[in-house]
Amino acid sequence: MYRYMAVELDEIDVRLLTALQADADCTNVELSRLVGLSPAATLHRVRRLKESGVIRIISAQLDPVAAGFPLQVYVTASLSRHDARSTRIFDDQLRALPQIIAADNVAGEMDYVITAVARDVADLQEVLASLATRGGQRLITYLRLAEIKPPSRLPVAATIPDPDQPPRRRRRAAAATRAAGPRRAPGRAPAREPGAERG
Repeated sequence: MYRYMAVELDEIDVRLLTALQADADCTNVELSRLVGLSPAATLHRVRRLKESGVIRIISAQLDPVAAGFPLQVYVTASLSRHDARSTRIFDDQLRALPQIIAADNVAGEMDYVITAVARDVADLQEVLASLATRGGQRLITYLRLAEIKPPSRLPVAATIPDPDQPPRRRRRAAAATRAAGPRRAPGRAPAREPGAERG
């Protein structure tokens, strides 16, 4: 589960990802102005981030209450059986129920943590009953009372240097070399100018 290697990102990638997480409706022209690239280069960058899997999908985030789902609950569940067939049946049911908007298989006392929405209590009861008939047991429901922190941006950071700028150490070394002037080999006298008198 943890063997996958992260995609390497530079500063331009980070700026693009931060902007798209803040506003997925941001146009390509706006993104290009933000990162200082041409629209064509910006579009190529975004496509590369999609193809690499860093960007899964660009979508709108809805307000469940405004959309008619006043009940949002978290459900923990374990399976009555843990063979491959029982797991597949329960997983398929999680994917099939539209009221379940997120579900994760977890390590620990319970097997799943599920996020579900419902229009009313009867709607929620149908969801729970459907899970129970597909092998779910010990279904514990937690009613969400208030949102403390909304889904937030991933704190992405650059993992490779910006190709358009030399590393800081390289810039410091170059500056120090320029300040010191040309070097001469140890023990060698500086070259005399043509016509200079000998001592």
